[in-house]
Formats: sequence, structure tokens, C-alpha cells
Amino acid sequence: MSAATTTAGPTAGPTAGPSAGPGTTAAGRLAALGKAELTLLGRSKGMLVTALVIPLVLPLSVQQTLKGDILEKAGLSMGTAMLTAGIGFAMLFAVYAALVNIYVARREELVLKRLRTGELLDREILAGTALPAALIGLVQCVVVAVACTALIDLEAPKALHLAVLGVLLGIVLMVALGAVTAAFSRTAESAQVSSLPLMFVSMIGSGMTVPFEIFPDRLASVLELLPLSPAIRLVRGGWTGELSAYEALGAVATAVAWVVLAVFAVQRWFRWEPRH
Repeated sequence: MSAATTTAGPTAGPTAGPSAGPGTTAAGRLAALGKAELTLLGRSKGMLVTALVIPLVLPLSVQQTLKGDILEKAGLSMGTAMLTAGIGFAMLFAVYAALVNIYVARREELVLKRLRTGELLDREILAGTALPAALIGLVQCVVVAVACTALIDLEAPKALHLAVLGVLLGIVLMVALGAVTAAFSRTAESAQVSSLPLMFVSMIGSGMTVPFEIFPDRLASVLELLPLSPAIRLVRGGWTGELSAYEALGAVATAVAWVVLAVFAVQRWFRWEPRH
């Protein structure tokens, strides 16, 4: 993506639109910035593949790696395992990994700095920039759930509200952690590397591809505290109905604590100008 292409979108959209007059609202500014960001996202083929294709393909690997005895020990069906994996991959790739690259690219091309000179508030700039990726991640979670229900004979969720809450908390957290990771990424190229630790740890230890039940109890208790673990637990528990009220409350509290911590980190360390 060239610098000229990248700067043309925001100048024509969020800078000229939301800050054009005193009558604009926060919702209008967010919509204008989100629309401009969606246009830029559509011009990046690599980003589209990462956000749209990978999260839908990777869950198929779970079917090849999880054997019957592992699923039986965890008390899971193949449909439930693929569902949680698909939703987890959507959060990691469509939201988190995509936003790390987007935030860094916009910062290095001075787009974020220019947006701050207008009417947009800092939180509106970050939220509006994240809006397309968050919506793509949400749509992919719905697609995965519908596909697993239709193609793998997955039963209907026993507690849909928990699954929905898990998806929403997970996406919000991935947006915030994307901004945190971007703060410590010097260039767009290094951003692709700096996002890997959280992605690998989440894929292995957050219950996405490997159920908590196959780990020793003490290790499983630690893994349940990882950033994405509460969202995965809520999604899985919402489908199986095996999550007690106490466990659900604990997962929500852990997820909220991570969101608060991530938001604080963004306020403290996020950079609006290129790193030198």
C-alpha cells in the first residue's frame, strides 16, 4: 500500500467529514472513520486474506489433530471443538493481528497524527479505526457458528447469552490488545512479528485448539487466566451448558480485568507519531 493511497482515504473521509462542522456526533464521526478504514482495508489483499480466509480455514486443522480420546477426556464433541477454534481464530487473526498492522501503518504514515488535529477524540480515532476489523471478526464468529451447526450437526447452544457475551468481550479485548501491541511495534514489518507471542500462546493455551481438561489441574488453572481464555470458556460453556453461574461470573470478571488493564496500557503507552 503506498503512502499516497493510504493518506487519500482518511483525508477524504474522517478528517474532512467528522471534523467538518460543529453539528457532527460521535456516532457520525465513528461511522465516517470506519467507512474510510474499510475502504483502505479492501485495498490490501494481504490483509484481506489474513482477516477473511485464514480464520475460516484453520479450524479444519483441529479436526485432523484432535483425536477421539482427547475429545472424550475433555467431554467435547468435534463440532464444539471446531466451533471454539473457529471463533478463537477469528478473534486473533481478523481482529487482533489485523489491527496491530493497521494501527502501526496508520501511525507511521502520519494518518493518526493528522486525525488528532480535527474534531475526533483519541478514543474515537482508535475505535473508528478498529470498527471494520471488529465487525469482520463478529461476522466470522457468526459464520463459524452457523457452519458448524449446519455441517457438523452441532447442537443449539444451551446458554446463548454466555456465548454472545464471550464473543463480545473477546473482540473488545483483542481491539485493546491490538493497540497495546502496536505501541511497542516500530514498523509495519515488525508488527507482524510482535503480534506472534500472544497469538501462539492463545492458540495453544487458551482452550482454542487444546482443551483445558488434558492439562494438569494446576497448569490448567494458570492457562485459564490468559487473555483470551475467559472468552473461549464463555463461548464453549454457552454451547455445552456445562458452565456454572460461579464459573461464568469468574470468566467474565477475568475478561473485564484484562480489558481494563489493556485500556490503561493504551492510555499510558500508545504512540500517535512514528517511532524513531
